[in-house]
Amino acid sequence: MRVLFLGDIVGRTARNEVIEKLPSLRDELGLDFIVVNCENAAGGFGITPKICEALFAAGADVLTTGNHVWDKKEIIDYIADEPRLLRPLNMAEGTTGNGIAKVTNANGQSLVAANLMTNLFMAPNDPVFAALNDVLVRNKLGRDADFILIDVHGEATSEKMALGHYADGRASLVVGTHTHVPTADHRILVGGTAYQTDAGMCGDYDSVIGMDKASATERFIGRGSSRLSVALGPVTLCGVIVETGESGLASAIYPLRRGGVLAAG
Repeated sequence: MRVLFLGDIVGRTARNEVIEKLPSLRDELGLDFIVVNCENAAGGFGITPKICEALFAAGADVLTTGNHVWDKKEIIDYIADEPRLLRPLNMAEGTTGNGIAKVTNANGQSLVAANLMTNLFMAPNDPVFAALNDVLVRNKLGRDADFILIDVHGEATSEKMALGHYADGRASLVVGTHTHVPTADHRILVGGTAYQTDAGMCGDYDSVIGMDKASATERFIGRGSSRLSVALGPVTLCGVIVETGESGLASAIYPLRRGGVLAAG
């Protein structure tokens, strides 16, 4: 199988680029599934039902999110009825929506995607390691899914790495989101799980993590008072492609970087 994961979409220009490019990427790369983190797709903060529907129509099989999932209140009713849109699984019990989804393609192949939020430097959530273990006890490669993907949304690289090793041999891919910067450590761990600390964002990299660089820099200096706005320059699509064999474990992982100012990958 071949699965593409795209990192956080930031703003209108980036989401339009993703929507435009997804069908051709599926054909070009021979993809069986596409999973996209969409939590910043609506003006850089949150996601709306209309954007979700456009991403699904373009070919996304599952959408993941993170700490900005509730920034647009209209998503609350939608996420309750749309199992393919995930919020972090380890949010408090009773939170609207689901943190895990299973989808099947026309060839009968199945993918389980789980969305988790880390604990370090993030808003309080239930313990992430316990939540991850529960996912992987309940969902086993070969028995419950042909591919298991874990989106680990968080700040600390050390915590993400530990989660990758904790899932090694039990998931097809553990990939980080949230920092909007693609890391260069894509690899297959010793137990056969593909891993990358952060997939990066789909957005304008001539920016400060997708936001207008002038206003963001002024805020750091202490002179900025206006709300951050999304940078609208050329978009780089960032993500990872993972290939698996019959076991569901990874046989290859490749970075994907298309367009914009980053070197192609």
